[in-house]
Amino acid sequence: MATTPVPTAEQPMDDDARRLAELGYKQELRRKWSGFSNFAISFSIISILAGCFTTFGQAWNNGGPVAISWGWPLISLFILIIGFCMAELVSAYPTAGGIYWWAATMGRPVHGWFTGWLNLIGLVAVTASVDYGCATFLNLTLSALFDGWAGTLRQAFILFVIILVLHGLINIFGHRIIDVLQNVSVWWHVAGAAVVVAILVFVPDNHQSFQFVFTERFNNSGFGDGDIGGLTFWFYVLPLGFLLTQYTITGFDACAHVSEETRGASQAAARGLWQSIFYSAVGGWILLLAFLFAATDVEAVNAAGGFSGAIFESALTPVFFKIVIIISTIGQFFCGMSCVTSMSRMAYAFSRDRAVPGWRLWSTVDRNGTPVNAIIGATLAGLVLTLPALYESSAGIPIAFYAVVSVAVLGLYLSFLIPIALRLRMGDRFVPGPWTLGRKYKLLGWIAVIEIAIIAVYFVLPIVPSGVPGNDEFTWSAVNYAPLAVGGVLLVVAVWWYASARKWFTGPVRTVDERRE
Repeated sequence: MATTPVPTAEQPMDDDARRLAELGYKQELRRKWSGFSNFAISFSIISILAGCFTTFGQAWNNGGPVAISWGWPLISLFILIIGFCMAELVSAYPTAGGIYWWAATMGRPVHGWFTGWLNLIGLVAVTASVDYGCATFLNLTLSALFDGWAGTLRQAFILFVIILVLHGLINIFGHRIIDVLQNVSVWWHVAGAAVVVAILVFVPDNHQSFQFVFTERFNNSGFGDGDIGGLTFWFYVLPLGFLLTQYTITGFDACAHVSEETRGASQAAARGLWQSIFYSAVGGWILLLAFLFAATDVEAVNAAGGFSGAIFESALTPVFFKIVIIISTIGQFFCGMSCVTSMSRMAYAFSRDRAVPGWRLWSTVDRNGTPVNAIIGATLAGLVLTLPALYESSAGIPIAFYAVVSVAVLGLYLSFLIPIALRLRMGDRFVPGPWTLGRKYKLLGWIAVIEIAIIAVYFVLPIVPSGVPGNDEFTWSAVNYAPLAVGGVLLVVAVWWYASARKWFTGPVRTVDERRE
């Protein structure tokens, strides 16, 4: 990947504002984020202390250790390629609209319309899933600390609402320190993950063998009658296990959404985007291998539906068990805070271009440059999306949580697909920024498009047999409602587009004329 040196301008904020004016916007959000802060928000949203802990069971049940030890680095490589493609785009177009702005600019308004809505629902789902996962671990922590805390499903949901509200308040009133908190989050994730790995290495009396970690296969999905050698395992069950990686390493588009608040954004946002993926992939793999080596009580983990907490509880003393889940819970809290920041900036930018109903309300900022209404509206949307989690699933695993996770993966990665495909179509007509792929864009772009197309198929499929319509044990509580949520939104916005929006939505709306700058 070719890069050029960062310009040595004496007033980088003026350069950033000038570039933003060229793209059609005046500087409304405060540009006080450093390059490290830009990296920090995506690193925090990826959060190996969140996804690795909360979706571990999906890989454990669908493939077992091989889905983790081999699946994580394999899928991480594909995601890094997607990240390289997006880094080139954010370098050329450093705007808060990010993904949909790229699509509308390189394509037509219809491309920006659908990309924006896919990205917005993906960001809402990421926020909801992270905060619900945080609530689940906080519920577990409280159960471990206080004998009177039952840790029920309803208590988990109440904690989820409280956490969601807290994240909204932090983003509204913490405008002076939000970038500092992002930086703190990075070091918490690095130090916290290191402590967890050290505990899992030195505290347990016994560890699993290398053979178990790198060759053992499980099929606890219910599909294929537990067979681990047939076509069902290799082409259905195992790919479902890859949701662990695909979900954990997502949300890195946050670097684009806060680019209007980042100094030297054309370079810093591009670097922050791909580096957040790379370092999370390395750190996450080390963390997950530590999980697997400590998973000596396989029956206990299976009985818990693959829940990672069963590893810590069975392998560690009560004190160290509590330390591990507390570290993870705090990391997940930081992650959710960052998710709300990214989600609200996208809602603000998309509303600024008049694509969201009530756009005047959501596109306003207060005197501190904070999109307060966008923060409130987007967090409420996350609450509504997670309401099915109130209902207990008969499948023995948190179907509603995995469904929200699937919504996040589908929404975000499909929104990434459109601008990457449009970049391929533009070819040499594309004018790159200072961070560019050069001639490698064709190979990497096609790899990214194919990978996203494949996961878009897998993650709308049923997670358990009782979620398959027509199955004798079918129950609606086991249904993966990701295709209903994403498909429903797409249907509504498609009807809206053809009935009305195509007549008035022209893509990004200029708020400044650069010729007057």
